[in-house]
Amino acid sequence: MGATVEQALEQLKSTGVRMTPQRHAILSFLMDSMIHPTADEIYKALSPAFPSMSVATIYNNLRLFVEAGLVRELTYGDDSSRFDADLSDHYHAICRQCGTIVDFDYPSLTDVEKTASKETGFKVEGHRMEIYGLCGDCAKPHS
Repeated sequence: MGATVEQALEQLKSTGVRMTPQRHAILSFLMDSMIHPTADEIYKALSPAFPSMSVATIYNNLRLFVEAGLVRELTYGDDSSRFDADLSDHYHAICRQCGTIVDFDYPSLTDVEKTASKETGFKVEGHRMEIYGLCGDCAKPHS
């Protein structure tokens, strides 16, 4: 598992970001979540505890976390962005039907980055690998 919520909060504080209870809740939810939630899903999960929090507040804070390098924004197709607080090197398998995203580990593809850099002259900053198909539930024959 990556950084703890406390480490993430320290990192934010060092960049001068004030830690509000809402920010803490959004970050904690993301770090505990394995489902790579959308902003709407985060809103639905947290609105009972924070009735005054708007979807816009969630979006603004997610932007902030992404810019601070605490959270990764996953954009797949034209679906709404999903957010991932696990910044370790890992990859995603995505269900075409229901949109479920599952993490899986695979040795980091640094050799692919080196080859890309050598062949293109690019200064490579990262890469993303996605596996597409149907998740176990969607692939089951439904009688």
